[in-house]
Amino acid sequence: MSVMTATHEVFNQAEPLAGVNLFRVNRPLADALRVLAPGLETKRLDELGAEMGSAEMQRHARLANTHAPVLHAHDRVGRRVDQVEFHPSYHALLGAALRHGLHGTPWGAGPLGHVERAAGFMLFTEAEPSVLCPVSMTYAVTPSLRANAALQAEWGPRVAAREYDERFVPGTFKRAVTMGMGMTEKQGGSDVRANTTRARHDGEDAWGRRYRITGHKWFMSAPMCDAFLVLAQAPGGLSCFFLPRWLPDWTGNGTVNALFVQRLKHKLGNHANASSEVEFANAAAWLVGEEGRGVPQILAMGALTRLDCALGTAGLMRQALSIALHHTAQRHAFGKPLVAQPLMTNVLADLALESEAATLLALRLALAVDRTENGADGDPSFDAAHEAVMRRVLTPVAKFWICKRGSHFGQEAMECLGGNGYVEEAGEGVMARIYREMPLNSIWEGAGNIMALDLQRALRGADVAPALEHELRGARGANAALDRAAARVLAAIDGGVPEAQSRILARDTALVLQAALLHRISPPAVFEAFCAARLAASSDVFGALDERADLDPLIERAMPVEHA
Repeated sequence: MSVMTATHEVFNQAEPLAGVNLFRVNRPLADALRVLAPGLETKRLDELGAEMGSAEMQRHARLANTHAPVLHAHDRVGRRVDQVEFHPSYHALLGAALRHGLHGTPWGAGPLGHVERAAGFMLFTEAEPSVLCPVSMTYAVTPSLRANAALQAEWGPRVAAREYDERFVPGTFKRAVTMGMGMTEKQGGSDVRANTTRARHDGEDAWGRRYRITGHKWFMSAPMCDAFLVLAQAPGGLSCFFLPRWLPDWTGNGTVNALFVQRLKHKLGNHANASSEVEFANAAAWLVGEEGRGVPQILAMGALTRLDCALGTAGLMRQALSIALHHTAQRHAFGKPLVAQPLMTNVLADLALESEAATLLALRLALAVDRTENGADGDPSFDAAHEAVMRRVLTPVAKFWICKRGSHFGQEAMECLGGNGYVEEAGEGVMARIYREMPLNSIWEGAGNIMALDLQRALRGADVAPALEHELRGARGANAALDRAAARVLAAIDGGVPEAQSRILARDTALVLQAALLHRISPPAVFEAFCAARLAASSDVFGALDERADLDPLIERAMPVEHA
């Protein structure tokens, strides 16, 4: 028997980042909550941070992504079943998300419930983002579902329940459910008014006006959800419908609805989540809202999933940064740790700036959602009209800019690990998984152009310039570059910009809002470095911070270690 001769010793390799309380090591998030939501009790976030940073959850994330969902269109004797089988780790992760109330729970939680949920969503994303697709849709469905009082009364409590029931049984048999949505079709994509799926009126019952749906959806994520909101052409125009996987007893004696899963998408990333193509063959569905008002009805749901796109990307940025910092602190090259090499220090500090700015902007949007839903929570400066405008403007701005920066951020963070960052290694390569995930949030729920156009619509629908001026007031005069940028943005909003320049306005609006938030929440060194890099220099590459900037405090603040 031959024994392989030892050829070398493995050393100077970084240990994985595990067993870390993700909440306790995230100083930007803690500071943002302290300033934006001073009355928020963070005990539950601390518990979530410990669980999501554990080695056990990392193992579940690896397994759920390595063992992708499998579609079973038929059973062994040829009956159509249209079920998707997931790895047990998927169910463990989804169960944890619902147990921590990241789905519909905030709608009954009172003031700051949406802010707490937003912070938790970012923390969970650091562990695994794919399973949050049905969680996000279940969170976002409530405003739309309210337009059908009978459905809201029966399904609303199940949408908010902190349980998870993976069984494929009628939703009326469950204490907790998950919800999905279906908008896009092959021929239309974002142009949902080109949809060809038809809805035929079929009577009325306890859930309201019932229709029969025939057609398809090109993208329908999480097809094992208990019910979906879908768009279809009714006699009165494009309308929104509630389509359950199972028929209620009075219409079908507990039989499966006529929704057929044609195949699962083979995607770049998001591997733990099943994204499907489906067809409806006379499927039963119930009208939500009015005929012909389907787009605004379902966009009440879409606006909240866009919030989650921004939150999710901010969470992925934070995890990518943490891995890069953890790796470079352990890895030595040319006689000292990588993190201490001047060029690497500059890159990491710049990534830390981007991550903190993304966290603050996403959380500010979540606060606007909370305040428009729940009121002021005792804040004497609360202005309901202002918060409504900020919610409308921040949704496309935050979704556009944070998600647009995500892929660039992920690539740069991966480069900090060199070849080790590019290696998948049976799911152990977390940085590679993050990089594959980054483009999704930019595309899902409206890509960059759709967000820029939505910003244009927001400018037509409200007096935005005074609201932005009010939002920026605390930071005016604090930095010359910020003052100049704010003046340009306000002039562009007042004067209007051509459609082809809408992305520029979305970017510039995001940057001045991020700077104002950093001035309000973060240490002066963070604010000054951000203004110099993003507003004065307009740097197009990470790692180009001014040589006069003090980078060490930026690195120390971002390190994934607990601080006294």
